[in-house]
Amino acid sequence: MRRVSKITAACTVTAALAFTATACGESSTESSGSDKGKMKIGMAYDVGGRGDNSFNDSAARGLDKAKSEFGAETKELTAKTGETPADREQRLESLAEGGYNPVVAVGFAYKDAVDKIAAKYPKVNFGLVDSVATAKNVDSIVFTEEQGSYLAGVAAALKSKDGQVGFIGGVDLPLIKKFAAGFQQGVMETNPKAKVQIQYLSTGSDLSGFGSPDKGMAAAKGMLDKGADVIFAAAGGSGAGSIEAVAGKKGAWSIGVDSDQALDPSLAKYKDTIMTSVVKNVDGGVYDLVKSVKDGKPLTGTQTYTLAKDGVSLTTTGDHIKDIQAKLDEAKKKIADGTIKVKTTT
Repeated sequence: MRRVSKITAACTVTAALAFTATACGESSTESSGSDKGKMKIGMAYDVGGRGDNSFNDSAARGLDKAKSEFGAETKELTAKTGETPADREQRLESLAEGGYNPVVAVGFAYKDAVDKIAAKYPKVNFGLVDSVATAKNVDSIVFTEEQGSYLAGVAAALKSKDGQVGFIGGVDLPLIKKFAAGFQQGVMETNPKAKVQIQYLSTGSDLSGFGSPDKGMAAAKGMLDKGADVIFAAAGGSGAGSIEAVAGKKGAWSIGVDSDQALDPSLAKYKDTIMTSVVKNVDGGVYDLVKSVKDGKPLTGTQTYTLAKDGVSLTTTGDHIKDIQAKLDEAKKKIADGTIKVKTTT
């Protein structure tokens, strides 16, 4: 998931804030100090970076926890819209060369870059969120997004007045299709007469669908006009536009993604219409990796964070789903014990 891009041609550098080289056109934040022996953690965000109120921010929370707990030095770099694979490789290599270990790459778009750079730096531990790497010194951090989305579908079906709901995906990619598949299945198995509108904001290598609130708003308005009264947007920063559009329709609900978007300060005025959010606890995955490196037992291979392990969940801010919590708990139990098998494609 991603969001509105904050990339500038140059970034700021302060003791706790930002630095950017115009040559690479990416944002960076760096901690103060460079004490010898201090743990150094490198974070390479996807487009939007820290402050996207979604996917990247979830990773940032894990970084912040580790930084505080271990007294680590950190450096954060952010991808820019339209960059080349070489740009991602250069970003990871600069962190590895700088002595940062582990180096965490946030987002599936880093997969090829991680495979290449991790192989070049076998003594550095890497983390890759949302994809599975082939290099041996990588912790692949993945989630069962479809399971959390299934619960969102159950909630949408139970809260919708007439079974008209919508799903907005940032980009038409396998990862986002997992969200769509789980959501649609949850809706239809709860209300077989329901109708699910599905729309993606961009396709293929065009990742703009993750950072275009205007596109999210337009898509949501189109769905509202066709009768939808619950809309789930798994679209990074574009989801903010969807949430705003839904808030303008009396009786309609939005469902957030990745972080608890009802607690997002920039969306505070819409919190009463955010029914729930499908949270993917990227922070837990990031923290687990850092701690493993700190303990001298680096995680490698694939770590899958499931619904049963609270890797994905629904938020309860505002108590909007309190009246249907028993049915959601029942669905969660059935997913956990295998009674319900959630699809990953529509």
